Amino acid sequence: MGHPTTQRRSAGAAVGFLVIMEFGSGILQGWFSPLYTSLGDSFGVSAASLNWISAAYLLATVLVVPLLSKLGDIYGHKRILMIATAIVAVASFAVAFAPNYAVFLAARAIQAPLAVFLPLEFAIVHQRDSENAGRSIGRLVGALTLGAAVGGLLSGAVLDATGSLTITLLVPAVFMSLCVLGVALFVAETTLRSKQKVDYLGALLLGAGLVALLGGVSNMASWAPALSMGAVLLGALLLAGWVFSAKRSDHPLIDLRMLASGGIGLPIIVAFLFGAQMFGAQTPISLYLRTDAQSAGFGFSAGATTAGLVLSIFAVASFFGATFSDRLARKVGGHHAVMIGGLLSAIGYVLMILAPGTLAVFTCWLLLVGFGAGLVIGALPTIVVTRADKDSVGIASGLYNTARTAAGAVAGALFALLMAAFASRSADGANVSSALSYHSVWWICAALCVAFAILARSMRQPATGATSSTEASPITESVK
Repeated sequence: MGHPTTQRRSAGAAVGFLVIMEFGSGILQGWFSPLYTSLGDSFGVSAASLNWISAAYLLATVLVVPLLSKLGDIYGHKRILMIATAIVAVASFAVAFAPNYAVFLAARAIQAPLAVFLPLEFAIVHQRDSENAGRSIGRLVGALTLGAAVGGLLSGAVLDATGSLTITLLVPAVFMSLCVLGVALFVAETTLRSKQKVDYLGALLLGAGLVALLGGVSNMASWAPALSMGAVLLGALLLAGWVFSAKRSDHPLIDLRMLASGGIGLPIIVAFLFGAQMFGAQTPISLYLRTDAQSAGFGFSAGATTAGLVLSIFAVASFFGATFSDRLARKVGGHHAVMIGGLLSAIGYVLMILAPGTLAVFTCWLLLVGFGAGLVIGALPTIVVTRADKDSVGIASGLYNTARTAAGAVAGALFALLMAAFASRSADGANVSSALSYHSVWWICAALCVAFAILARSMRQPATGATSSTEASPITESVK
């Protein structure tokens, strides 16, 4: 074992690199939004088909995040982080050079290990320096949100400057390649190992069940009713089979007992409700900003650049909320920080409905929503990793991330159906979403924020001194 001062310096260096890496991860996650039109022109596909750029990635993350998180607990979080980064780098090159849309979508799905970066990093910083884990997690999440804001602006600027879609898509591929080397040089391996085995049957049932369920829900508006309902039913049956399998397995992929009695069940529910409003509201907000106010009677007629700037400001507010969350949590408790974040976001949504005002005023309400969201995304994962067994931080963090992602997929699909239900016919016969449709979405988001704020009150302080599983074993620590 190294000297404590040396360990802290090593941990600090690792966190510093991981913050840079997570900033790049955020850039990649925000990279595609301004490129949809150019991608559609390049591959000759319709606007409806472009929805699969996000859907392919989202559905794949549901499968890979729990599996890779569990493998991190068993074989080492640094090792799995390196493998995940290498996969994302290779997939990013495949995205840039894809000869057709089918290959592009397949490569986009293979980028899914990007979503496991954060859970693995949570485990690394928690084991390396548990006393400052909350602050480190806040910095990582803040870097992610700031990177997402920069990514949307940067990708459009690179495309405008080069005129080449391939060059634009190569930028994140090169960055991810450098990150593989950075992880190898600057991040030390974690010291605890779980002796559990990988439940591959459970992974198959859980992944296939969630993909079928979310695929059916996400495509209710475009698939035939029988097909979408059949996918939902198949997904439900597969998930029921997964629950049955998990209860009988000695080493389940996700320990349902940990959810029921391990202290993280309620935080995961809070994460689900939080993810539903956070991810579900993104598209309606973007569309509302760009709606022609003169013809529709609402909206701000914002151009693509202006809308991107407003959304980037929203992401920056989330960044500041995430970086401030640890300080607030230390003063009032993590559960209170989550409560405050939820209530601030709820107030912001209500003001967006009742007093939209000018674009500047509307942006202020978005700042309130974004800052509240930042408080939650900074404080909530700290509660999850603190309550988890020391040898299960990776899978607990992965479950937290998957809950948010799955909730966002479901909410996005349901919000799309809701907006279609309240659509009206324009003069040229097209279906146009009404102001009521947007207000309905934001009322639901406000209600979800209030709901998880109330639930957060019951979380109290996470249990301290979480013990490692009896199956955990220390390994020789290597301090770099």
